Amino acid sequence: MERQFKKVLITGISGSGGSYLAEYIVNNRPETEVHGIARWHSGSEKNNLENIADKVKVHECDLNDLSSVIRVLKEVKPDGIFHLASHANVRASFINPIAVLSNNILGTANLFEAVRIAEIDPVIQLCSTSEVYGQVDPKNVPIKEDCPLNPSNPYAVSKLAQDSLAYTYFKSYGMKIIRTRMFAYLNPRRSDLFATSFATQVAKIEAGLQKELRHGNLDSTRTLIDVRDAMESYWEALLKCRFGEAYNIGGATVITVGDFLNVLKNKAKCEIPSSIDPNLLRPTDVTLQIPDISKFQNETGWKPKYSFEESVEFLLEHCRSEVKRRQS
Repeated sequence: MERQFKKVLITGISGSGGSYLAEYIVNNRPETEVHGIARWHSGSEKNNLENIADKVKVHECDLNDLSSVIRVLKEVKPDGIFHLASHANVRASFINPIAVLSNNILGTANLFEAVRIAEIDPVIQLCSTSEVYGQVDPKNVPIKEDCPLNPSNPYAVSKLAQDSLAYTYFKSYGMKIIRTRMFAYLNPRRSDLFATSFATQVAKIEAGLQKELRHGNLDSTRTLIDVRDAMESYWEALLKCRFGEAYNIGGATVITVGDFLNVLKNKAKCEIPSSIDPNLLRPTDVTLQIPDISKFQNETGWKPKYSFEESVEFLLEHCRSEVKRRQS
């Protein structure tokens, strides 16, 4: 029987993924009260929650401040927690590695410790990432959960530490933690993702605000999923997955970054010139990310609802609307 939740807390609720997750719960699970935490100095993402602002309760809290985390948990007493908050820009993690490592690792440790100190017993979904696998030997593709973990950038190291902390707190303290390793997804609200960057640049060129699209490495192979499907999968994980286990989640559309760019060019309202920008190249790049998601699907019955075509249209229209909004 699936679990029931009266009150959930989303870390990073105003971020790109957290806001879509909050929307999913508000629109599909009206019996569940939605709370979230956002850093008091985080102002750039406030518009992400504008559609549901009156239906969620956002608490000012920084995961690096243990006292504030304890205060929120004691006040809210959630029976479910989605831990999404992290510095998640891979390229930026090469430039600011210490900040990314410190924020992501200590913030997660503080959350788990605060749960213990507050003496609550929620089910926790830890949002990990396919980046923990690093550059995978082709013989291990599609990637299963027991694939060797070889992170190849500071962000991935921080996520592996989160992943390991989750397993340690499950084993050592009996905490009800589920680890999900999400592969690439299309998220219109996250500008640092290659797909969103491309779509935004297409919209700017269409509007006459930019002459040329700039890109990094186009040879990487990814599977893509719609952010709305990705966030629904997190809910399904909280309801049905086993504590202490790790689960790969991803889409079925396999495509190179370059081919995705060509899809956008074909949908554009004008010609889109493009060229490589050396500043967008990473010191190391993960080039082959194709998951085996059978473990997650077998335990939850989850399947993506949105087609690749629908996801691309959703992304493009959002980016066009944002460019138009900024012009007005």
